[in-house]
Amino acid sequence: MAWVLKMDEVIESGLVHDFDASLSGIGQELGAGAYSMSDVLALPIFKQEDPSLPLDGEAKHPPFQYVMCAATSPAVKLHDETLTYLNQGQSYEIRMLDNRKMGDMPEIGGKLVKSIIRVVFHDRRLQYTEHQQLEGWKWNRPGDRLLDLDIPMSVGIIDTRTNPSQLNAVEFLWDPAKRTSAFIQVHCISTEFTPRKHGGEKGVPFRIQVDTFKQNENGEYTDHLHSASCQIKVFKPKGADRKQKTDREKMEKRTAHEKEKYQPSYDTTVLTECSPWPDTPTTYANTSPSPAPTFTSSQQSTCSVPDSNSSSPNHQGDGVVQVSGEQIQPSATTQETQQWLLKNRFSSYTRLFSNFSGADLLKLTKEDLVQICGAADGIRLYNSLKSRSVRPRLTIYVCQEQPSGAPGQARRQAAGGGESGGTPYVYHAIYLEEMAASEVARKLALVFNIPLQQINQVYRQGPTGIHILVSDQMVQNFQDESCFLFSTVKAENNDGIHIILK
Repeated sequence: MAWVLKMDEVIESGLVHDFDASLSGIGQELGAGAYSMSDVLALPIFKQEDPSLPLDGEAKHPPFQYVMCAATSPAVKLHDETLTYLNQGQSYEIRMLDNRKMGDMPEIGGKLVKSIIRVVFHDRRLQYTEHQQLEGWKWNRPGDRLLDLDIPMSVGIIDTRTNPSQLNAVEFLWDPAKRTSAFIQVHCISTEFTPRKHGGEKGVPFRIQVDTFKQNENGEYTDHLHSASCQIKVFKPKGADRKQKTDREKMEKRTAHEKEKYQPSYDTTVLTECSPWPDTPTTYANTSPSPAPTFTSSQQSTCSVPDSNSSSPNHQGDGVVQVSGEQIQPSATTQETQQWLLKNRFSSYTRLFSNFSGADLLKLTKEDLVQICGAADGIRLYNSLKSRSVRPRLTIYVCQEQPSGAPGQARRQAAGGGESGGTPYVYHAIYLEEMAASEVARKLALVFNIPLQQINQVYRQGPTGIHILVSDQMVQNFQDESCFLFSTVKAENNDGIHIILK
């Protein structure tokens, strides 16, 4: 039995030696002390490992590490992501650390790399509406930026750039071989993007994300190297300190058993690896001294098709047949869905729904659309998807008079559903959204294929055959579902026509 225990000690000692050798030097840039690998092996994660599986000493590790000098919250459960509280406008250091092993990435040896720091939304629904959210913030805070670099306090950063149209991103060059620290300031607070309900507000979390690129063969910094991010909440000045104190006091009141379910608070926040921000990297060449960078963030719409209907708020589908044709079908492809969005004045959301088919769009609830598009556009989009057409203010039925027909006979036969000489008198329904004479002329031109510019006047035949000019007031006094025959006569100067309602 003693021999077995002795062998276990030898094996554990050998493992400690191997891990010490493979992990030597990690964390030295942060000034951390030496790791006790005996304590590391005692962690539950190692105890659960199958001893028959070989340990991968050559596991891939990130080339860089970013550490923000701000304490993490103690009120975060063990398996959740860390959360860091920041004060609005306060400068926080992000240390840019070279984490490469000897011989890793020799192509960037002695060269600069480019990093882009962004403050973005953590919530996926807010990511979908990022452009609208930031535009609203910009409107309420003219001249301000969501994210700034505190350049006087920063160390080792070169050629810093910001774009006035991208308020949430900054970029710079830096040398991994030298000490580099970027001091950032976040000016937006978490409660600026939350709906105010029942008098209370709960701030939304943001993310600080760092994306790093190297030069390609053309000298442009477009080849992605590494990305990492962390979750933050931003409070008004000194609010983060109060929130941190509140969380700490709450944790102190918990029992020892409850405390085991929560992470300890650390003095610094290590950004964890993540996917690169879905951008085309900025063209950033050393040859041009300082051109205005062209960010291509997900905030920008890639669809430049003009919204042809936006100039006419009353422009709707004319006629019943076209209204039914405008309804999106579940079988619609992504391209057809894009066309439907453009046709129905939702051009600003074409990029947002670029991968949505008709079925995908129809599955969204009213609450989903309001959260994604905002209250006004969300309700409008929901009504358009459900074909909630506006009831017309007035409906009239119109038939073009046949040259050989008698008007009185036409009225009698139309009412009785008969025919005259085998030719039925077909009336067309005209739906008026505006009680105006110009709307009557426009709808008549549309239904009967008459060029609108050729219609000079619209008259109504009155007693003894007199012609009364149709005015807005006359239209407002039409009875709903009135029936009219109409004929056309040439104008006196043969320039256009007059329409006579009978």
